[in-house]
Amino acid sequence: MQALTFPDLRSVALLGAHCDDLAIGAGGALLTLCADRPDLAVHALVLSGGGTARAAEEQAALTEFCAPAHVELTVLDLPDGRMPAHWDAVKEAVTALRGRVTPDLVFAPQPGDRHQDHRLLAEIAPTVFRDQLVLGYEILKWDGDLGQPTVYQPLTDEIAETKADLLAKHYPSQHGRDWYTRDAFLGLARLRGVQQHTRYAEAFYVDKLALTLGKGTR
Repeated sequence: MQALTFPDLRSVALLGAHCDDLAIGAGGALLTLCADRPDLAVHALVLSGGGTARAAEEQAALTEFCAPAHVELTVLDLPDGRMPAHWDAVKEAVTALRGRVTPDLVFAPQPGDRHQDHRLLAEIAPTVFRDQLVLGYEILKWDGDLGQPTVYQPLTDEIAETKADLLAKHYPSQHGRDWYTRDAFLGLARLRGVQQHTRYAEAFYVDKLALTLGKGTR
C-alpha cells in the first residue's frame, strides 16, 4: 500500500466534542506524529467538560500524547449530548480556532458517527477548515457505527500499547464503561492493522483530498 508523507508538517488542529474523543480516535497518530516533531504546534478544541475534572484529564492526556510538542488546549462547557441545539456556539468556537491558526492538518470526528455531538462537529469542521486536509477519526463505542475507513496510519506495537495504557491512565472517569477497556482498543487497532497490512493501525475517513502530481507548483 502506497503511503503519503507530510515532511513539512508544522501545525495541527484537533477538534473533539468530548474529553477523551481525541485520544481514543487519534491517540496513536498523535504519538507517532509528535515523537519526531518537537517544534510541532498542536491546537486542540474540545467542546464540553470545561470547569470539570474531565478538563484536567484532557490536559494531562494530550500533554503526554503530544510530547514533546506543545499543546494549546481550549475546553468549553457546552452540554454533552445536546450540541445540535447549540449549533451557533459550536460553529463560532471552530471558526474562532480557525481565525487563530492555519494548520497543515486537522483531526475531527468522522461524518458517519452516530453520536449527535460527534456528527455535528464532523459536519462543521470541513466548512470552516476549507483549505486543510481533515482526517475523520473513529470512536469505539456501543453505537455500532464503525464503517469502512479510507485512510490508515500504521502503529508500532509500542505505540498501540502506549495509547491503550495512556487511555487507562488519564481518563479514570471513564473506567466504569464496559467498552472502555484495553483489549477493546487494541482489538480495533489490530483489525485496522489487518486491513492495512500491519499489526496495528488507526483508521480515518477523508471526504476530499487535493493532490499535487506535477514536479512544480502552479
